[in-house]
Amino acid sequence: MSSTGGGRKRETAGRRRPADDATTGDGDPDDALILIGAAATELAKLAQRHKFEVLDRLFAMARLEAEEQLRARSRRKLS
Repeated sequence: MSSTGGGRKRETAGRRRPADDATTGDGDPDDALILIGAAATELAKLAQRHKFEVLDRLFAMARLEAEEQLRARSRRKLS
C-alpha cells in the first residue's frame, strides 16, 4: 500500500502564518506600557523568590521606566 501523504507538513521557507493581534503591534501604546509594567512586576517577584538580585533590580527598573513613559505620555495628552 502506498501512503496518501497525510500527516503534518513542513512550512515552506519564506512563508509565515499570519500573526495574531497580540503580536502585530496593533493597539494603544498606553496599554502596551501597562502590560510591560505588569509583566516586569511579576518577573521581579519571580527573581526575588529565587534570589536573582540583579534580575530583580533590572525588572524593577523596567517597571519604573514603563511607569515614567506612561506619565510622560499622559502629560503630552493634557497639553
